[in-house]
Amino acid sequence: MNFRLLLIGVSMLLLSCARSQENTSYRLVGGPCEGCEAVWEYEGELKPVDTLPDFNAAANKLKVSGIIYEADGKTPADNVVLYIYQTNDAGLYAPSVNASGWARRHGKLRSWIKTGRDGKYSFYTQIPGNYPGSTMAAHIHPTILEPDGKYYYLQDYLFDNDPYVEQGLSENPRGGTDGVLKLKKENGIFTAKRDLILGKNIPGYE
Repeated sequence: MNFRLLLIGVSMLLLSCARSQENTSYRLVGGPCEGCEAVWEYEGELKPVDTLPDFNAAANKLKVSGIIYEADGKTPADNVVLYIYQTNDAGLYAPSVNASGWARRHGKLRSWIKTGRDGKYSFYTQIPGNYPGSTMAAHIHPTILEPDGKYYYLQDYLFDNDPYVEQGLSENPRGGTDGVLKLKKENGIFTAKRDLILGKNIPGYE
């Protein structure tokens, strides 16, 4: 056998094993979560700030920012991935052409953000619409991936001006806040803040 082909084959096998080991290090906590594994689908280097598709053309532009804290609620959490996805202003999870993976279900309005040492995050997007014909509160779905591989969903981002906002509230909100964004408009963009606490109200979290 050609030595070069053998070397390539061995390299591919090692890479496959490494990826398999990486995947098995992930650990879902807090109960079942359909689609939470989309938190792994990012490519390239992540940053603390990102802009979702269609932001510039959106009628109701939105900037959300905050700090992610460790479980003590005081220490900024470094190297934490926050995955978000949402509907468009028509309340639909509209995918891009040739979408693959969870993008076929979650649509193109999604993003991955990774905190730095200060725990801060921000994302630019649009205010989502309510599901057509429903009384469910408009929302943005967040999923957390911690550096040690634990991942879980949090209480949705909700909106204080939504007539159905109470439908989305929880008695023990995951992440430590009720998720309701208090919107302010600055320079044509709605802004809001929400801090998050790792593991807060997550069943089985260690």
